[in-house]
Amino acid sequence: MDAHIATLTRLIEKARETITPFVHRTPMEHSTTLSTLSGAEVFLKLENLQKTGSFKIRGATYALARLRQKGFRGGVVAASAGNHAQGVAYAASQFGFPATIVMPVHASLAKVEATKGYGAAVELVGQDFGEAYTYAQALAAKNTMRFIPAFDDLAVIAGQGTVGLEIVEQLPDVDAIVVATGGGGLIAGITAAVKAQRPEVAVYGVQAQDADAMVRSYQTGHLTTGGVATIADGIAVGQPGRLPFAVIRHHVDGLVTVTDEQIATAMLLLLERSKQVVEAAGAAPLAALLGGELPLKGKRVALVLSGGNVDVVFLQHVLEYALQAEGRYWRTQVILTDRPGSLATLLMLVASTGANLLSIEHHREGRRSAVSRIEVELALETSGSAHIAQLKQLLQQEGYTLSETESSNAAPHR
Repeated sequence: MDAHIATLTRLIEKARETITPFVHRTPMEHSTTLSTLSGAEVFLKLENLQKTGSFKIRGATYALARLRQKGFRGGVVAASAGNHAQGVAYAASQFGFPATIVMPVHASLAKVEATKGYGAAVELVGQDFGEAYTYAQALAAKNTMRFIPAFDDLAVIAGQGTVGLEIVEQLPDVDAIVVATGGGGLIAGITAAVKAQRPEVAVYGVQAQDADAMVRSYQTGHLTTGGVATIADGIAVGQPGRLPFAVIRHHVDGLVTVTDEQIATAMLLLLERSKQVVEAAGAAPLAALLGGELPLKGKRVALVLSGGNVDVVFLQHVLEYALQAEGRYWRTQVILTDRPGSLATLLMLVASTGANLLSIEHHREGRRSAVSRIEVELALETSGSAHIAQLKQLLQQEGYTLSETESSNAAPHR
């Protein structure tokens, strides 16, 4: 164990003593379903059930507690897409700090309102986390306030590392831990905490395919910037943290990427089979496990479900997208002649295949024609891709013209 890890480990132990009155010791649950699907023994660390809905409260609470211990009495500023915002807002309310949170203009409405609900002032600035971060730093300097980093801070990393302490206590024989990775604070803290006690435990990080700055930094050995195009706003970070990277590059066992489609499918699976509402970043570890790139067959694996703060409307879009990807949801447009019984005939054909009609819309066209036409849009629940192919074949054989709606295969976005 090198000196850097040793120092951070001691700080993590202090962090746990400090934040215990303010945070939950979240459950660790075994999943038979996910174990069967993956070939590993899967355990879920449910940080989505944490106060404020994510692990971020841990680091924010310890950082602000240290400020209070040092006698600071001014205001605090943070930049966040949502979870760090809520963590800082909650911790500030506990320690009596006025808090201003800068969030990107497209931040989840649910996260914005929750942050305000904890008593913080919210400013919406910038198109992404990077722009919000730059503005927040300038705001703190201008008003002599203390800036609270989301991940590039030892106290914040130490607070997040308490997740790792809980994992090795709740699952002493764990073989591997999989963690979503953005700026790197969570995985750095978990790695330091776990490797100090169980150096043989593998720790893997997961990023979104189009927001992979940490993966590229890990591969090249130096900090690299990257894009932030992903549904997983919690890990959409273009510039990884310097302090987390110092731990990650030497001690994390590997980093992989997953697609937004894989993340959406993982969110759906967690909701259906584990009854866990998890945001996109929190579902990334499961997406990576099921993607098969990590050497975890037969291993006892802890997946950190890092947060559950997801806007309900956005969740609806994500789940629809995931259902489409699995062939369990199909939207199509059908052109009918406008005559009595034509719609009933179409619906009987659909029903004959066992498809379930979820919604229907129809629009009249060519009203001045001798025989007018109707455009019918169907939303159907199906059993898989083969079922959709059967439907298409049957309808086309019966002479119907089909066209999938523009949104049928569109990826959800913020």
